[in-house]
Amino acid sequence: MAERAWKIEDAPRLDGRLAIVTGASGGLGAETALGLARRGAAVVLAARNAVKAETALQRLRAAVPGADIRVGLLDLADLASVRRFAQSHLDVGQPVDVLVNNAGVMAYPTRRVTRDGFEEQFGTNYLGHFALTGLLLPALVRAQGGGRVVSLASLAHVQGRIALDDLQGEARYDGWTAYRQSKLAMLVFARELQRRADAAGWPLRSVAAHPGWAVTDIISNGPAEGRGGVKPALMNLAFSFLGQSAADGALPILYSATMEKAEPGGYYGPAGRGERTGSVGPSRVMPQARDAAVAAALWDASERLTGVRFGLEERV
Repeated sequence: MAERAWKIEDAPRLDGRLAIVTGASGGLGAETALGLARRGAAVVLAARNAVKAETALQRLRAAVPGADIRVGLLDLADLASVRRFAQSHLDVGQPVDVLVNNAGVMAYPTRRVTRDGFEEQFGTNYLGHFALTGLLLPALVRAQGGGRVVSLASLAHVQGRIALDDLQGEARYDGWTAYRQSKLAMLVFARELQRRADAAGWPLRSVAAHPGWAVTDIISNGPAEGRGGVKPALMNLAFSFLGQSAADGALPILYSATMEKAEPGGYYGPAGRGERTGSVGPSRVMPQARDAAVAAALWDASERLTGVRFGLEERV
């Protein structure tokens, strides 16, 4: 049964807890960071754009006076940056209570690659987060009661497919196909991470979430690529009339990050019509996200591509 009108005020207090939110310089990430800070968590705004992150930092500090909020530079399209960011936290030795894998790019019309040569959506949305989570695992399992990882999927996963023979879109590239695959990969990852945590006995809870149709900058920064166009304009119009605010879109993420009722391996989003808007509730998981063989193969490929293996002996 869907939760009724859940708000961040319903979440438990998070005083003394540390949360890391990727892509926190705006949109869903900033709203998620704001909600966590309001419940007392210390929050790291992990972002690649230092100027935008500083602007977000000042806005959040003004909204939550006295909150412990700071910026951490992180470019998920660069594995060296991911390793530096993770190392900076491992060196401090502080447990990471919540990791929100939120950052993402959407549907570039032409194929682009990350610094490591990965197709940019697969590399940024998924592989960067896979590596970050694996590298931070020692800090996550040290959290009181076990750490929590929230991975951002999307309604786009419904039409997604994991192309194990062409993960990088080298044989054939389509921006939307690549985006759907990256978001399906995040849902598959969240579920497989929980399965592996249970098998290894790690004190870790992995949950997936999606924001429904939330109005953010991702359309302008992806399909439009700064050029505008009819399709992005129509998408923005549809989201504006049929969607919800970034603040409301962040609620399923915050629920997944804070609530004991958020089940390990679960998936949460808006419970309204088409899961586009509405109060927080469980979301449907399509069959392609439940395929155990694909999950295992994707995990193996991710370890090979990133060089990160999940284990408590992992070092950056």
